[in-house]
Amino acid sequence: MGLLSRMFPAALVAAGLSGFANAETLTAAPGQPLQAVLDSARAGDVVKLAPGEYHGSIQIDRPLELVGTEGAVLDGDGSGNVVTVSAPDVTVRGVTIRGSGRDLQAMNSGIFLQKTAERAKIEDNRLMGNLFGVYVHGARGSRVVRNEIDGLRGGRLSEAGNGVSLWNAPDVTIANNTFRYGRDGIFSISSSKDRFLDNRFEQVRFAVHYMYTNDSEVSGNVSIGNHVGYAIMYSNRLVIRGNSSDRDRDYGMLFNYANYAQINDNRVTGGPLSPIIQRTEDSPDDERGMLPQPKRANALKSGPEKCVFIYNTNHNKFRNNWFERCAIGVHFTAGSEGNEITGNAFVGNANQVKYVGTRHLDWSIGGRGNYWSDNPAFDLNGDGIADTAYRPNDLIDRVLWTAPAAKVLINSPAVQVIRWAQAQFPALLSGGVVDSHPLVSPPQNAAAKEAR
Repeated sequence: MGLLSRMFPAALVAAGLSGFANAETLTAAPGQPLQAVLDSARAGDVVKLAPGEYHGSIQIDRPLELVGTEGAVLDGDGSGNVVTVSAPDVTVRGVTIRGSGRDLQAMNSGIFLQKTAERAKIEDNRLMGNLFGVYVHGARGSRVVRNEIDGLRGGRLSEAGNGVSLWNAPDVTIANNTFRYGRDGIFSISSSKDRFLDNRFEQVRFAVHYMYTNDSEVSGNVSIGNHVGYAIMYSNRLVIRGNSSDRDRDYGMLFNYANYAQINDNRVTGGPLSPIIQRTEDSPDDERGMLPQPKRANALKSGPEKCVFIYNTNHNKFRNNWFERCAIGVHFTAGSEGNEITGNAFVGNANQVKYVGTRHLDWSIGGRGNYWSDNPAFDLNGDGIADTAYRPNDLIDRVLWTAPAAKVLINSPAVQVIRWAQAQFPALLSGGVVDSHPLVSPPQNAAAKEAR
């Protein structure tokens, strides 16, 4: 009995190692049918691509590694997916992949991961000029890491795909990639427990676009000069931390029906765009359904219109974020309730807050509010909290938002009297945002340090 107990685990170890022991490296060369080489490989084999171009679509239906040497190019010749993966535990690494088809309904992609392609690893590739860069279509546990993904340039925005699209694929990591051109950098719908980490986005519509994706994380990403930085919609229990939106055009961060999120240490900054990332005067924009064109820079272009837009978004915690040089710091509307907004810095925005409503909202928690660069209050006791409350808006602001033509009266004596009366008698205010414990200096957090 003792001998049998020693032999049984040894047999299990031998069985587990047998696949690795028999794995081989197969080398493919240009002009050789690559699909035939893949079909001859066994589970665990490595298929190595010699430098050169390989034309036509391929399918990977067994666990293996497809590894490119420098100069190895897979070209789909404008038809279907360039690479379709249906087997689990497949790795695609170090390959330039280009030339997918243009059929949006068929989701033509540089790399298409079917639902059965669980735990795929897409690493260190260049995906250029495909409709979709990588489409994770239900492939649970996959990783898309350190890739350079350039989408389509020119044409209509409605006819472009995303850098990475993710559908119903839990536990996916998308990290350390660079995205340019196409529609959205990363688009996720109907998924959960995913992580989008340390990616960089330029020249896209939305850097990160979330729809119905719960219990996930968006951290450490950089969005530069896009239409919108982070669009979070219909999603719950997210962690959105340490991201930056640098001169995105319309919104740095947009929250629509997003609930129970931790939104910490992010930075949204406006200002003129550099010539490298500016849209152009003569290039069509998304209102006309067109993609941005990398041509002559428009030196007057700046962004964003709104650092943060909060629409019907409830029970979130906005803490230690930095919002600077936007036309509007926060646009807060549509019955958003139960949000904690504290420890943030609102710096140099033309309008710090836009809130049209009748409820009274206090943006301070536990005796600590936010920093407002236009707050002239004193701190006589030196506790770091201003001695008077800060109100970013008054009745005149709401009149101007609902009737912009009234702007011609803004300097009239009557308007000045109304504003003076409201300042002296706050009870005249019919609701709105107040910070009862505003900070007298910016909070010392990661977002503030980076902005400096």
